[in-house]
Amino acid sequence: MKHIFIINPAAGKRDRTEELRGRITAACRAHGYAFEILASVAPGDCASLARAAAQTGEDVRLYACGGDGTLNEVVNGMAGFANAAVTHVPCGSGNDFIKLFSDPAPFSDLERLFDAQEADFDLIRCNETHSINILSVGLDAKIAADLPRFKHLPLVSGKGAYILSIVRNLFGGLSDHYRVTLPSGETVDTEQTLVCVCNGRWYGGGFNPVPEARPDDGLMDVLLVRKVNLLQAAGVIGNYQKGRYADYPALFRHERCTALRIECPHRTVVNVDGESYFTTDARITLLPHAIRFFYPKGLTY
Repeated sequence: MKHIFIINPAAGKRDRTEELRGRITAACRAHGYAFEILASVAPGDCASLARAAAQTGEDVRLYACGGDGTLNEVVNGMAGFANAAVTHVPCGSGNDFIKLFSDPAPFSDLERLFDAQEADFDLIRCNETHSINILSVGLDAKIAADLPRFKHLPLVSGKGAYILSIVRNLFGGLSDHYRVTLPSGETVDTEQTLVCVCNGRWYGGGFNPVPEARPDDGLMDVLLVRKVNLLQAAGVIGNYQKGRYADYPALFRHERCTALRIECPHRTVVNVDGESYFTTDARITLLPHAIRFFYPKGLTY
């Protein structure tokens, strides 16, 4: 088995490449592991590096060293290759996906990651890209698209950047017209604030919209959020953050499904694990048990 560490120097508030290189080299040499350290130089590189490693056919463990966007790129690069498994070494602003585990801290400990157990997680496929965590359109996606302008500000945490982006977007239009088609054939064709599609549980630096979502149950947890005004949004966003959508049946509709389609009359942003894509027609399906994910032994999710 070969251990391949893919580092995103742009993740987080500072470049940790040399620090990680030293830690990785010392840990792998101590165990006599075959390893390689690769660093991205441009957006999309992490996916290309992961794909190249998986295409060798060799049994590989891929370590996504960065934030949720880095993990998303690595997952997209290796998707479909049964010889590859992935984990996350958190170096980003939010590091949200691994918060579904009972303790995310051990993901920073290479010794714990070497002594790992593995699970087969589902993936969300949206057109030609994949999400391991959470996908959304609407207000949420607009907020995520604006995050880069805030996350590098001094003293602003990942959650703080998300809050700043929320405040900005609350005053920029809270809804849009979406046509959502469910597997039953039913359509929800109206103004909506957002549509959130969950495989994982956490995003946005501390938002947990569907606490019961599981990454291995073969179903997506979908929240359709009806059009709200500014006053309503201010009143419910805190409880949305805590996963209390059921307290607002007039505003939130919860569905569990394996597919859905979201259409918009103009190009709209789709937030895929923190990465922004644009389309007028998002065709979304669940791929059950499609990715091998390894994590420190003894943790639960």
